[in-house]
Amino acid sequence: MIYVGIDISKYKHDCFICSDTGEVIVENLSFDNNQKGFQQFLDLLKPYDNSNVHIGLEATGHYGLNLKLFLEKNNYSFMEFNPLLVKEFAKSLSLRKTKTDKADAIIICQKLMSVPYKTNSKLFYHKYGVKSLSRLRETLVKQRSKYMVQMTNTLDILFPEFKPFFSNRFSTTSLFILKKYKTISKISNMKDFETLNKISRGKFAYSKFIKLKDLAKNTIGESNELFEFQLQTILSLYEEIDSKIVSLDKQISTIIKDLNPPTLSIPGIGVISCASIISEFGDISKFDNAGQMLSFAGLEPGIIESGTMSSKGKMVKRGSGYLRQSLMNVSMVVISNNHTFYDYFHKKMNEGKPYRVALSHVCKKLIRVIFILEKKNIQFDPSLLK
Repeated sequence: MIYVGIDISKYKHDCFICSDTGEVIVENLSFDNNQKGFQQFLDLLKPYDNSNVHIGLEATGHYGLNLKLFLEKNNYSFMEFNPLLVKEFAKSLSLRKTKTDKADAIIICQKLMSVPYKTNSKLFYHKYGVKSLSRLRETLVKQRSKYMVQMTNTLDILFPEFKPFFSNRFSTTSLFILKKYKTISKISNMKDFETLNKISRGKFAYSKFIKLKDLAKNTIGESNELFEFQLQTILSLYEEIDSKIVSLDKQISTIIKDLNPPTLSIPGIGVISCASIISEFGDISKFDNAGQMLSFAGLEPGIIESGTMSSKGKMVKRGSGYLRQSLMNVSMVVISNNHTFYDYFHKKMNEGKPYRVALSHVCKKLIRVIFILEKKNIQFDPSLLK
C-alpha cells in the first residue's frame, strides 16, 4: 500500500509518499497549483495501482478543490482530515514546535496511516458547490438586512408614519410606492389606486390608499433632497441584492431536488435549510455515529474531569458557525411540525432549561435523526421517532 500526505496551500502543494512498510518513496516534493504541477504529481503515482494508493489531505476550503477534482478525474480516492485533528496528532508525536509545509505533509501521511481509510463521496463536488452557494446566500441575506435597517432609518426622517402604516414595510406594495413616487410629496398626490390594488392582490384597499395619502400630506417628516436620494440609492441596492438571493434560491433548489437527500423528508426542513445542513456536514459516510456529527457541529458540551472533579461546560462551538446557525433556526420550525420534537422541547423547558439551551437539545436530537436517515438512506417516519 502506498500512502500520500499532501499539505495544501494557495499556490503550491507539498507531498510526502511512503509505503506501508515505512519506506520513504518521496520525502519532500512541492508541486505548483496548476496543470503542470498536477501532472508532475500524477507521474509519481502512475507506477502504482490506483486501488493501492491512499491519499490524505486537510480540509482547507477552496484551495484544494481543483486538486481533488483532478484526483477524482484520474480515478484516485482521497481522505480529508479536520486541520484541528491533524494539529493535535502532531502534538502527540512530539513536543517540539515544527511547522513547515514539508513537515505538515509528513504528519498528514502519518495520520493517514493510523486511521481507517474513509474516502470522500463522489458527490463531494456537488455538496461543495451547494455549500458555497448557501454561504454566499447567507452573506447576501445579512447585507439585505442591513439595507432594510438603513431604509428604515432614512424613512424615519422623511416619512416616519410610513413604517407603522405597513405591517410589512418591505412588502411588494410598499417598495413599489417608494420606488415609483420617490418623494413624500408625490406619494401624497398619487392617483393610480388600481395598480396598487393589483400589485397587492386586493389587500391594499381604497381606504388604505386614501389614508396613506393623508399621512404623506400631514407628515412631520423633513423633506430633504439628500435623504430622498439616499433612500432611492439604498432601495436600488436592496432590490438588486434581493434579486440575486432569488436567483441563488432557484439554483440551490434545483441541485437539492436532484440530490433528494433524506434530510429533506423531515417536516419543517425546507430546501434552503436542507442545503445548508447537508453541505456543511459534507460526506456523512465519514461519521461513524451521531456523536461525531454533534462534535463536528460544535454542539457537544465541553467536559472537564480532574481528580474528583467532573463537570460539563458550555457548547464547544467548534466547526462551522453556518451549520450551528442553520440547525438552531430550523429546529424552531421542526418543533412546530412534529409533536415528538415539540414534547421534547417543552420537557427540557419544564426541567428549567433556558430557551436556547432547550433548543440546543432539540438540535442534538435532530442531528441524531439526520444521521440515521442519511446513513440508511431512508425517508423520515414520525412513527419511529422516540
